[in-house]
Amino acid sequence: MNDVAHLGHVEVYTDRFDESLDFFTRVYGLKLSGVDGDSAYLRAWDDYEYHSLKLTRHATTGVGHIGYRVASPQALARRVAAIEASEFKVLGWVEGDKGHGRAFRFEDPFGHVFELYWETRRLIAEGDDRPALKNVASRFTGAAPRRLDHLNLLAEDVSEFRRFMETCLGARVTEMIQLDNGRLGGCWFTVNNKTYDLACTEEHGGGEGRLHHVTYATDQREDILRAADLFLEAGVHIETGPHKHAIQGTFFLYVWEPAGNRVELANSGARLILAPDWEPVVWTEAERRKGQAWGLKTIESFHTHGTPPVPESGPGPIPGPIPGPKLEEE
Repeated sequence: MNDVAHLGHVEVYTDRFDESLDFFTRVYGLKLSGVDGDSAYLRAWDDYEYHSLKLTRHATTGVGHIGYRVASPQALARRVAAIEASEFKVLGWVEGDKGHGRAFRFEDPFGHVFELYWETRRLIAEGDDRPALKNVASRFTGAAPRRLDHLNLLAEDVSEFRRFMETCLGARVTEMIQLDNGRLGGCWFTVNNKTYDLACTEEHGGGEGRLHHVTYATDQREDILRAADLFLEAGVHIETGPHKHAIQGTFFLYVWEPAGNRVELANSGARLILAPDWEPVVWTEAERRKGQAWGLKTIESFHTHGTPPVPESGPGPIPGPIPGPKLEEE
């Protein structure tokens, strides 16, 4: 077993807290586990932990931190030792929050904060939230995503981010995009037998430490079609989809929540990575230019929009490699 068990939660910043909270609960279908100060703790109906999304009131948008649960206290100690022995930035121990105990924080080269933790608070559904079947976590409402699936971060150097994930989390790459200029256009990572729990794609908007999207999984494709109608009725901005990605084969729908963070509903069927000697699937630039598996052409905002937004009067693109080509799908 890998030291890191699974993606546990994502903290998302919003500068329109009340509207974002209304969207995630009433429309998107997450459940409110509790509130603590400026943060609301949310979960999907079959997430076993207290929360999988921490929504925090903030001056801007984007990702606050990414939390992974480890497999044991001993696994946590091994990961901490590996991270401290690396050249990556160490932030140290924090006391945790309403959803989990002490956590060890560290940072990737692009400003994204990660944490590892073992002690967690399990969900105990009560009253009207108690499910009819005892082998699911709780009842469901709204668009009804089942669980947290993955997130996509943006970075100016995907190869360096890959080294970070392999060194600090022991993650492996399942699929990736190899550009003609020798750089990586994107990598999809897993720490277990899911096809991926985190993706990193090239930053084309000139930002730093930005979020591309957070994704929850549905039971079936039809749930996503129903969600599209719910989003339409609620006046939610549907950015693109429903279509099917070529990479990872997921059926998807992308929307923007009221503060502008991109969120996705996705369904990848029953696909898992069970082979212990799995070799990454490598997509060439020419293959990616063919577009998605099927569906409409990806719109320009999908390649440039991330959170937090980049001020128009800001310093401009981050110094570094020349921006790579904007492929049909990332």
